[in-house]
Amino acid sequence: MLRALEIVGLVGAPPVSLLPTLAVTGADRREAAAALPDDPGRRPLVAVHPGAGDPRRRWPADRFARVVDALAGDGARVVLVGGAADRGLADTIRSLTRSRPRDLTGRLRLPALVGLLAGAAVMIGNDSGPRHLAAAVGAPTVGVFWCGNVINAAPLDRSRHRVATSFQTACPDCGVGQVGGRCPHDPSFVADVPVAEVLGEARNLLARDWETGRE
Repeated sequence: MLRALEIVGLVGAPPVSLLPTLAVTGADRREAAAALPDDPGRRPLVAVHPGAGDPRRRWPADRFARVVDALAGDGARVVLVGGAADRGLADTIRSLTRSRPRDLTGRLRLPALVGLLAGAAVMIGNDSGPRHLAAAVGAPTVGVFWCGNVINAAPLDRSRHRVATSFQTACPDCGVGQVGGRCPHDPSFVADVPVAEVLGEARNLLARDWETGRE
């Protein structure tokens, strides 16, 4: 990303920010509100996206379930988001939880997802489009990353965006190193990221007062 910004700067379009941003419209917020009405209890909204285009970048569903139950126990309002391809993951997570989070996977148009993420107190997800989208609309995020993707895709800002990283470089199934290529297997390469780390980062972000900078 930084190299791409340098290129456009050299041809006369210097960047004004290193962080991607996306404007959120009133229509986005209204569509999100129709899908997920305001919570009378004013609980902080936590959006969770368990999917990723590459299955090797997916944190296991049981880990997400433990984080979801812990945050729900803290008083958060947790909602699962994603595309239709993520429905199976969401079903598995809900089956493993006591709190049974609201499942909106495959049920939101892109404007509604934008509006929902803009209202989230924190978004938790793998290295995937929805996590990047959440960051672009201003939501604090906790991302689960494989070390190779941290280099070219992790957020630059660590105050609002936390990165939980796996340094697994060999396939857990066959042991073949993946730095120079890949084997035909698709196990999770981020399964060793601790639940305590992701949960701790989420709780830290939820405890922050972003208006004042105080915890």
